[in-house]
Amino acid sequence: MKLSDETASSYSPDNVPDDLFKWKEKERGAAETVARPSLSYWQDAWKRLRKNKIAMAGLVFLILLAIMAVIGPMVSPFSVKEQNLPNQFQPPNGTHWFGTDSLGRDVFTRTWYGARISLFVGLMAALIDFFVGVVYGGVSGYKGGRTDDVMMRIIEILYGLPYLLVVIMLLVVMGPSLTTIIIALTVTGWVGMARIVRGQVLQIKNFEFVLASKSFGTKTWRIIRKNLLPNTMGPIIVQMTLTVPSAIFAEAFLSFLGLGIQSPYASWGVMANDALGAILSGNWWTLFFPAFFISFTMFAFNVLGDGLQDALDPKLRK
Repeated sequence: MKLSDETASSYSPDNVPDDLFKWKEKERGAAETVARPSLSYWQDAWKRLRKNKIAMAGLVFLILLAIMAVIGPMVSPFSVKEQNLPNQFQPPNGTHWFGTDSLGRDVFTRTWYGARISLFVGLMAALIDFFVGVVYGGVSGYKGGRTDDVMMRIIEILYGLPYLLVVIMLLVVMGPSLTTIIIALTVTGWVGMARIVRGQVLQIKNFEFVLASKSFGTKTWRIIRKNLLPNTMGPIIVQMTLTVPSAIFAEAFLSFLGLGIQSPYASWGVMANDALGAILSGNWWTLFFPAFFISFTMFAFNVLGDGLQDALDPKLRK
């Protein structure tokens, strides 16, 4: 059958209806989407985290802070313990970039040395909370029954202990030091992590893939390590990012009270304590820099934690 000249011309490439073009483009786009490899859970989380400008700003700040904590005291020509009384209370200048304190010590050097102490305490507290809390909460949630009841009663007892009383008792027994602060922060600090992991495990342990592993006779530790923990890493990572600023603030608070790092070594809390008398005489820089970095470090960790919470939420994944 031969088409008439008028019919053939109506189906020429120049006269194809717009709706047909749109349909073809839609089909082509759908085919490309199917052919394109899908993003993994972590790739998708990183993609969503990058869209959060505030969280990324916090991440960049923390990376720069970590770099300066390492190289800052090295590039400075002054020692963290070096005293020079004739140079006391010098304002920020070309020689002393952050000025000097009441004993003529360089505030720039002491600030970055304090960053080392604060970040080390925060990361150690987070890691200990991770290992102790994950194991304890994972076993409690997976075993359930009487085991869960006993383990949760222990957590409730530890949760009810006055934090400052525990710290003071440890300081009396062990003496003020960096090790004592880390132990004091982690004696009860892992309780929150354990409760979060327990709640997640209680939700996941009745899923089909976990029941299948049980039916094959897989050991408890392997089920927890291979099946349960990978599916609870989102809340665990978020909790760790919130544990670090809490530990940093606790260390600064204890050092400010004289219960933490002792002079001549520096931490942000020690520097703030030393600057109390100086700020009244107008030497603002002695308190400004430690207070600034305490505040912005806590802010950066908090916004990063909020960003990770949104990025790792499977309900928001498209």
